[in-house]
Amino acid sequence: MASGFCAAFVGMCQAILYNSAQVSAGQSFIFNSIIAVVIGGVFLTGGYGSVLGIALGTVTFAIVNQGIYYTGFDANWASLIIGVLLLAAVLLNNTFHTMALTHSAPSAKRKAGK
Repeated sequence: MASGFCAAFVGMCQAILYNSAQVSAGQSFIFNSIIAVVIGGVFLTGGYGSVLGIALGTVTFAIVNQGIYYTGFDANWASLIIGVLLLAAVLLNNTFHTMALTHSAPSAKRKAGK
């Protein structure tokens, strides 16, 4: 409900600012929000994530995105760099998830044996 309210509020603000309403106005932000959340440590499969991690991921993505913009890279190269960043974040998330499951398995077995 809060997400829908925020989306409606932003839509009204954009309509007031630009004196028109466009259905596809915010579609370019969808991929960026997914990247920021994944960089923040949220698993794509769900089940793990924190607000602090999402905030840090958003700040990290914003710094990288602005750094790419100010260096003057071509838009295609900038998209490639962002894609590589997303790929690295997903691979790190999967690696950390696998490591967490590996290290937590013996303690789960000990608890089951007691």
